[in-house]
Amino acid sequence: MTDVTPTGLDAHKPAEIARLIRQAGIAKANMPLLQLITLSMLGGAFISFGALFYTQTTAGFGELNGALKLIGGISFSLGLILVVVGGAELFTGNTMIVMAYVDRKISRAALIRNWIIVFIGNLIGCAVTLALVYGSGLLESSMASRAVAIAEAKSTLGFAEAFCRGVLCNALVCLAVWLAVSARTAIGMILSIVWPVSAFVAIGLEHSIANLYLIPAGMAAGADVTTGALIGNLVPVVLGNVVGGAGGVALAYRMAYGPVLVE
Repeated sequence: MTDVTPTGLDAHKPAEIARLIRQAGIAKANMPLLQLITLSMLGGAFISFGALFYTQTTAGFGELNGALKLIGGISFSLGLILVVVGGAELFTGNTMIVMAYVDRKISRAALIRNWIIVFIGNLIGCAVTLALVYGSGLLESSMASRAVAIAEAKSTLGFAEAFCRGVLCNALVCLAVWLAVSARTAIGMILSIVWPVSAFVAIGLEHSIANLYLIPAGMAAGADVTTGALIGNLVPVVLGNVVGGAGGVALAYRMAYGPVLVE
């Protein structure tokens, strides 16, 4: 059998990905406040760009068929590509910091600090982007009816439905990040991100940070959605995202590769 010599472009193996994710978690948990809040605001803005692109590409259609859902999913992938390749902090991806916590490399306080600050920063980024979109008049264009439909559909989900969709969604989002870490080139990272993200969008799963833009955008466009309904969606989706990312991906891989990662 001929030996295969690594080229330097080969994808990282799963155990190495787990080590890199854990190291990233330590760095994120110890990030200075100004840097963390700035990158978090960018993260919210980037996900909003993806959500805006998704709204535009699926506008003008009553019912979305499989092909349109796929196109919408590919469009939405822009958001996570900007976050991962461009560099930003995203609450849903940062649920994987729990890997560093269980290895006792960061404290519980540092973990919670990161999650709270990043969520608030993401919220601000989404709000600023929405204000600009609203001021631009885009929500009065052909996108208006689609924005309304998205917001109303999300706000009518029951608690259990929203929670389960949140779990499944962030499992795919964190797997997209996991695969992106495996890549050694920008194009490899982009291709790793597109398919899991396209899948969760096409399936109709729930992403808390995307919903911080999508539901208020629909409300601004005239959707019959109250602030209470917005909160009623976000609570189970946030909880589901934490379970799907921290438990479904990070802790699962931590159990798989365990103490060998502890340096």
